[in-house]
Amino acid sequence: MTHPYIPNAEPGVRARMLAEIGVDSVEEFYADIPAALRLARPLDLPEPFPAEQDLVRHMRGLFAKNVEALSFLGHGTYPHYVPAVCDEVNTRSEFLTAYAGEPYEDHGRFQALFEYVSQMGELLEMDVVNVPTYDGYQAAGTAIRMACRYTNRSKVLLSGAITRDKLSKLRDFLSHDTELVIAPVKDNGEFGDVELDDSYAAIYLETPNLYGVVETRGRELADLAHAHGALLVVGADPISLGVLAPPAAYGADIACGDIQPLGMHQSYGGGHAGYIATQDHEPLVAEFPSRLFGIAPTAVEGEYGFGDVYYDRTSFAHREEGKEWVGTAAALWGITAGVYLALMGPEGMRELGETILARTRYAMDALAPHTRHADAIHFREFAIEVPDAAGLLAGLRERGIFGGVQLDERTVLVCVTERHSIADIDRLAATIKEIL
Repeated sequence: MTHPYIPNAEPGVRARMLAEIGVDSVEEFYADIPAALRLARPLDLPEPFPAEQDLVRHMRGLFAKNVEALSFLGHGTYPHYVPAVCDEVNTRSEFLTAYAGEPYEDHGRFQALFEYVSQMGELLEMDVVNVPTYDGYQAAGTAIRMACRYTNRSKVLLSGAITRDKLSKLRDFLSHDTELVIAPVKDNGEFGDVELDDSYAAIYLETPNLYGVVETRGRELADLAHAHGALLVVGADPISLGVLAPPAAYGADIACGDIQPLGMHQSYGGGHAGYIATQDHEPLVAEFPSRLFGIAPTAVEGEYGFGDVYYDRTSFAHREEGKEWVGTAAALWGITAGVYLALMGPEGMRELGETILARTRYAMDALAPHTRHADAIHFREFAIEVPDAAGLLAGLRERGIFGGVQLDERTVLVCVTERHSIADIDRLAATIKEIL
């Protein structure tokens, strides 16, 4: 019997839908996913719970498996301290339950998002910041595609010092119409020497990069890109900008990144959302596919409203004719980041950045001579080289420490934030010495 509330599951209806779009089966939608990653059988699900108390008992059993451990895990999702007010605000019903700001007269939510983009604009020294995309990976892909549309070119020089997961996502997102050329990485961990010609749409630089190295060639790469009519797109972690120069200061045309460090827990993978920012240059702003919020006077003197700006450039307005599709699931994290930035303020962001810089360097010195790129400036992460990365991490786990993320057979990426005390770092260094 067909489920009464899902009529599209009825075989005849499904067959007509497939015929309308010219495919024989749903499986054709997944042709780009390698067969080895597809489950060619029904899900192996347990029997359903007949009563609520059975579900509660099951969940308590799962929670009991959690362990308290000292963690130096980062690599895209970071263990920064989350002030209680962030969770207090983002769990309020008027923010938590409303989808993307609907209903459209929801000015409280719109104002909260306007405050977020305003603070991000100040932090980035950029005029225009979008309502968040799903995550920083999508923000990077969309920023690169914006540069391609703006320049009417389809070739991008990409930093070699980005995570494998991010590179995989960018290839998946861009490969059908964009050629990605990977730049070399210098011995000090920075963007390598490259040549450019007039076929490139953009250079994509990330700082801090995969190894936690702060890139120092931003102005040089901006000048190189601009000399060939290309743009500089910079992936920057916003939590570093209390102490590091924002991308705009060294000539970046587009900045992008992930706001997870701004008041979001790691949460088994993190509460992620992506930002994209530019100056107020209308041809470039026109390439934003995502929502932009602004402020405008209403018909009542002295009263202001908040809402969409330049809406007719979006995928919401153009539908299937849109330049690119952008979802709306991450708006809640924009509000959370706005709360975090308002709480910290410029002085707080500076103090936080200085603390992370200092503790990162302390940890690098404590783990010498294993530290790679020791002469470079690092923010929050750094790589160490050991005889057996997997063996070292296994030994650390046995002693109650998650020591980092394995990058290859001999390299481990260690993450240090304001949450790590000097005693925590000393414990890590002593335990690694003991194991090695």
